[in-house]
Amino acid sequence: MPHSFTRRHFAKLAGSLPLVPAVASAQATVITPDSRCFPPDFVWGTATSAYQIEGSVTAEGRGPSIWDRYAHLPGKIHGNDHGDHASDHFARYKEDVALMKALGVTAYRFSIAWPRVFPDGNGEPNPKGMDFYNRLVDELLANGVAPYATLYHWDLPQSLQDRVGGWQSRDTAQAFGAYAGYVAQKISDRVKHIFTINESATFIDFGYGSGPVEMAPGLKLPQAELNQVRHNVLLGHGLAVQAIRASGHADTKVGPAENIVACVPAIATPQNIRAAEIATREMNGGYLTAMLEGRYTDAFLAYAGRNAPKFTADDMKIISSPLDFVGINVYMPQHYVVASEDPNGFSLLPFPRSFPHMESDWLRMGPEAMYWAPRLLARNWDVKAIYITENGTSGADKMSADGRVIDLDRIMYLRNYLTQLQRATAEGVPVKGYFLWSLMDNFEWADGYAKRFGLYHLDFDSQRRTPKLSAEFYRQTIAANRPM
Repeated sequence: MPHSFTRRHFAKLAGSLPLVPAVASAQATVITPDSRCFPPDFVWGTATSAYQIEGSVTAEGRGPSIWDRYAHLPGKIHGNDHGDHASDHFARYKEDVALMKALGVTAYRFSIAWPRVFPDGNGEPNPKGMDFYNRLVDELLANGVAPYATLYHWDLPQSLQDRVGGWQSRDTAQAFGAYAGYVAQKISDRVKHIFTINESATFIDFGYGSGPVEMAPGLKLPQAELNQVRHNVLLGHGLAVQAIRASGHADTKVGPAENIVACVPAIATPQNIRAAEIATREMNGGYLTAMLEGRYTDAFLAYAGRNAPKFTADDMKIISSPLDFVGINVYMPQHYVVASEDPNGFSLLPFPRSFPHMESDWLRMGPEAMYWAPRLLARNWDVKAIYITENGTSGADKMSADGRVIDLDRIMYLRNYLTQLQRATAEGVPVKGYFLWSLMDNFEWADGYAKRFGLYHLDFDSQRRTPKLSAEFYRQTIAANRPM
């Protein structure tokens, strides 16, 4: 999920703006009420993650995660906050499902805490580990909300980090595959969509690399070791896909939830659109491209040089195990692109200081990313089913004296992004559903409780949930099946 700086760490901007031919004016499109609608079977949901909302970090045999330890280190989190209590969802899940029902959502994307199920990461499962998620799934289904489960949203069991170095070791990839198979066996009778790993690039670059902000487990590895971590995470994803296929019900669908590097043509000429296609493939070369092609691109390996990860052909076959869908988290354009005559075929343009952004200064306001990211994903790799697994914004949320939160900034953001997403579906881009981040305010990683992304405002002292104006916006949007 989003947090300060997470979208700033991609490749250095390069290149200059070439001369671009004038664009012929297009005939105006007549907008009718029906032409603004999403497909009739479109999935409307919200999303959360375990460590950010559950609290109850020692309940029912849950083991510690790397975030439990890291968040308690002085100075690591804004305000020295931590997730011990978070949004108290573990105790209040029925109340929270009622909030979903009030919104009219048809789906909920949640994550399963690996250390609840395997307190040591592997070995013997905790007998009570799945109990909470079984209760949650049953409550969702009883209220007409389809459960979509994520297996890994950054809360690695601390024991694996201590014993084998976490994702530095292939042992963790193997343990993740075993965990995935166990969970699929327990819940795939009712949970039909399972996401493997959320935002590989974010937790690797900031947890194991030298990103501009530090995250759990707080390591700063040399580049060669960091690239090996990347490969091990990809391997874990592939092993999880295989385990879910082997242990889950036959109709279980599986895919990743990745923070796609969204490349947008600065001006939508044929040449620039082609440049954005190339840039999308190359700028996602360490993750999505490897999953979908079963190879690292030549440019990725050349850039890595002697620091390239060590891998086998069998590794790449596992990593590229067939997927049923691809989930992408889209918050903003990472790059605007123009065509270039250099060998890359594209140039990445620098952002001016005046470029608009939301309350979090890293979150640039670029709604067109919601059109181009899925379009180019489908175009490059012939993906037949896409989910927007996260999209949303922090806001300057203040509760008024009469108990209201008038978050017009969030409504503006969502309306513009959803309009661009509907543009994509109207053109046949196979986006099947949208999960708004987030259902409620929560622990926002390095920002602690200082940034709020929820449709529901939380008083973290009383745990009172209050709908913001954006909750009504989303409810009306779902009911109309179009941006309101």
